[in-house]
Amino acid sequence: MRAGRRILTEDVYSAIQALIMDHAVAPGERIGIDALARRLAVSPTPVREALARLESDGLVRKRPLAGYTATPLLTRAEFDELVEMRLILETAAARRAATEVAAGTVGADDLSRLRGEADLPGATPDATGFAAIAAFTAQDARFHHLLAEVAGNRMLHQAVVRLRAHLHLFRLHFPTSHYGVSTAEHHRVVDAVGAGDPDDAADAMRAHLLAARERHLPFFEGP
Repeated sequence: MRAGRRILTEDVYSAIQALIMDHAVAPGERIGIDALARRLAVSPTPVREALARLESDGLVRKRPLAGYTATPLLTRAEFDELVEMRLILETAAARRAATEVAAGTVGADDLSRLRGEADLPGATPDATGFAAIAAFTAQDARFHHLLAEVAGNRMLHQAVVRLRAHLHLFRLHFPTSHYGVSTAEHHRVVDAVGAGDPDDAADAMRAHLLAARERHLPFFEGP
């Protein structure tokens, strides 16, 4: 694939992702490839490629003879299940990463990378909707995915990545209280991992995930 084609496909992917995250394409709405291509002033090919990626992200669904639709929002029960899975997987990842540090198999470079990703950005200036939080969302995901990678278990890392938790949660609701607070919670996880303390690392990750859960709960308490 030529560089220009890669850039176009990435731009189309980002544009459709934003439409779905901002509900400009409503949850459950059918997505017509030709209509979307006209809307974005591109050919149908990069739209098809972008939709295939978004299907793997869990943001769209493809059904035989029916085409693509935007995935419905998480229900309260699905939200609780997602949090439960994150607690199982990500506390295990934090515990294992700390164990690897204590064993000397995780070095200063990996810890430095983790600290860098822990510092989450604020809202993007002069942007609205998903564009304002896209950088935060991407870096938040990178932090959690990198921690799972540092843990040294490939299947555990893949399971954390496949959850696509950040896209699903921030499509639901973005509490502004995440700013600053999530960074501090991330650093407590990294401090415990860096100290090689598996119990503290697991506890810090659990506390972070449960606090994030509380920040999202008001979404389910409305009408």
